[in-house]
Amino acid sequence: MVDGISSSDGAAPAGATKRLEQPAWRLVAAAIGGPRAIAGKARRLVRTARLWLDRREIRRRLALLHERGLVAEQPTPWQIFFGGFDMLRFVIEPAARDYYQQKGISFGFHQLLRVLDDPVSMIDPTGFLSDRDTIIGHVMQVVHLNPVYDLQLLEMFPDGLDELERQIVAMLDGTHPRAKTIGAIVEDPGYHARLLEYVRAYRRDPSTPPPVRQEQTLRADPRFVAAERTFATLPGFVAYCSKLPESPLALARRLRVVRAFPIELAGP
Repeated sequence: MVDGISSSDGAAPAGATKRLEQPAWRLVAAAIGGPRAIAGKARRLVRTARLWLDRREIRRRLALLHERGLVAEQPTPWQIFFGGFDMLRFVIEPAARDYYQQKGISFGFHQLLRVLDDPVSMIDPTGFLSDRDTIIGHVMQVVHLNPVYDLQLLEMFPDGLDELERQIVAMLDGTHPRAKTIGAIVEDPGYHARLLEYVRAYRRDPSTPPPVRQEQTLRADPRFVAAERTFATLPGFVAYCSKLPESPLALARRLRVVRAFPIELAGP
């Protein structure tokens, strides 16, 4: 689930968010939440663990996405697992470090808040083994580099985009059950309003250009540009996974040896 959305278009309203104006201990307490919030995290964690044990579920989800014309290939679960590692180390983690450094926000502390708010989103970077509400929570929790991957991922569920729009509206009007915990993490006060605008535009026309986070100095690196392009969309990620070795042992060896994004596997 690739992180990011532009905050440099001037659309964000003035004013600070809870993430920027409260002391660290209050943010930690808010991210943890009360008994109801903790129970919800536990339920999502259990559901994700069950999905990890049901390897047929990946096949079912890929088949559904294939029927919808979003993916052409059918990579193995191991290819998806290690492809997720590449997405994490070549795009998500370096882009987040770069972005938060420019914002003057501690990357480590921000990741701690994310884990406290929803540990599931950190153990499944691809989203293939997450349930609908975990993916939606992740989209609302993180100012995304490019949100289109997650919107495409939600098409695995018949009501995925309907529910995403409904929950963003609830987040904006303060009635969402996770409003306080998510509010302790999101540093951009205009993020959810822009996200809602894009979701509605995407539902009318999926080819609508996504809002891409512009605050990335890493785009001077051609390898990062190629990796960002490859992993920005669900079809691009799945195509990349399909090019990886099929043997788990070969994939494990490759993880140790390959230290930079392989340009030869880049998407168009």
